[in-house]
Amino acid sequence: MQPQMSFEPLTPTAFLRRSAAVFANRIAVIDGERRYTYAEFLDRARRLAGALRRLGVTAGARVAVLAPNTHVLLEAHYGMPFAGAVLVALNQRLTAGDLAYIIKHSAAAVLIYDHEFETVARDIARQVGSALKLVRAGGADEYEKLLADAAPHAEPVADERGMLSINYTSGTTGKPKGVMYHHRGAYLQALAMAAHMRLDCDSVYLWTLPMFHCNGWCFTWGVTAAGATHLCLRKLDPELVWRHLRESGVTHFCAAPTVLIMIAWSEAAARGKLSRTIRAATGGAPPTPAILTRMAELGIDVTHLYGLTETYGPAAICEWRADWSKLAIHEQAQIKARQGIGNVISESLRVVDAAGRDVPADGATLGEIALRGNNVMLGYYLDDIATRRAAPDGWFRTGDLGVMHPDRYIEIKDRAKDIIISGGENIASLEVERALAAHPAVLEAAVVAGPDPKWGEVPVAFVTLKPGAATGEAQLVTHVRGMLAHFKAPKKVVFGELPKNATGKIQKFVLRERARTLLKSEA
Repeated sequence: MQPQMSFEPLTPTAFLRRSAAVFANRIAVIDGERRYTYAEFLDRARRLAGALRRLGVTAGARVAVLAPNTHVLLEAHYGMPFAGAVLVALNQRLTAGDLAYIIKHSAAAVLIYDHEFETVARDIARQVGSALKLVRAGGADEYEKLLADAAPHAEPVADERGMLSINYTSGTTGKPKGVMYHHRGAYLQALAMAAHMRLDCDSVYLWTLPMFHCNGWCFTWGVTAAGATHLCLRKLDPELVWRHLRESGVTHFCAAPTVLIMIAWSEAAARGKLSRTIRAATGGAPPTPAILTRMAELGIDVTHLYGLTETYGPAAICEWRADWSKLAIHEQAQIKARQGIGNVISESLRVVDAAGRDVPADGATLGEIALRGNNVMLGYYLDDIATRRAAPDGWFRTGDLGVMHPDRYIEIKDRAKDIIISGGENIASLEVERALAAHPAVLEAAVVAGPDPKWGEVPVAFVTLKPGAATGEAQLVTHVRGMLAHFKAPKKVVFGELPKNATGKIQKFVLRERARTLLKSEA
């Protein structure tokens, strides 16, 4: 009989144990005036686990955290699993009603909240009931006292596919769904992020991406795996971001394309190109070639990642090839705008037709992007029907329509719900948005369908101009017609700021309603 091979369940808390041993005295976390070494980081995480156990948190219990990108939310990514609990990181931009729904749905027993959200936390507690225990962090700091009084604790992980966290979707078309992550997926995805972004022990990662969003694309664990420094950022302030980029030794950050736009065109960017290249990753929406070109001019090398909450964040990466560096900058930007191939721990990506068959890899045939593998969710919490609908044959359907290129790189053409059907012709809103973004006066643009009595639907554009720039509707329509077929040009252009959610995604459902109201009033 063969002896049983040793086996250790995968869990991302292992990264903190290792870095605390290898990099004990290195700075792990910077949060304002606070500095913690890796040895202190591990101790605090284990004390948080001990404090939770003293509060009555048992294995499998859910613990919610309402905080910006601070050491508190970062520590929760280790303290909760050390306690055997499940982390529910909350989107702080949601209303108290929405947050109360999430806490009720997840059955969270404890809410740790930042002092800035005192009023919201108390409102949540009123709606949820007395069973919810509140722990305040900051100000009169109950959180720090709990850690100081607690004995360190670390619960072993028995099942690597056991639930690690629940991440709730934005709920733009209904109630938020709870996406379940397991230890194995988070461990592997964290390694993929560290590898692809080339993080090492000399890296400094600036937390511009919300930690609550897909657990920070698993960089909450990936940065630790590399022994790098977490530089926390309580508020996304472009001036402060630039100060850190220039003065704090930052080497890496992640952000949605709308945040890149905010950074690229802030007043602080006018000081010119950085003295060293900084690596950034973007995802959540396809970046336009225009913003990629602008970031390159500022000394920021952007890698395009693609994924969803259901895939632990980025499942695909636009892996760069050396021969592409010989191309002109605008040609490089066109390539970088593609979504790419599966990351190092992903299974191969597919683009499938309505019957689940692979479409030809010709860069033209449209289909839906489908994913599977270790970095795909366990399912939706308490929603088996939605889980089965999302993966009818074991392959998760993303809702994104795209093409497969001959080099096996995928490229999104549009969200299925964002395709505009005008007079029987399909118009990809992303294509029109890219054409608008190529105009020198345009900062960002979003295109949605508006009702039309003749064509059924027509493109309506919402545009934000660059500071100090000026142009008009007729000029933009003419510009788009010079790049695309005339029927794809917007029939209406509305100028102003674009509505966005907490992760920087443009809220197209809001714009669709505006377009309907606008065109009906003009009919």
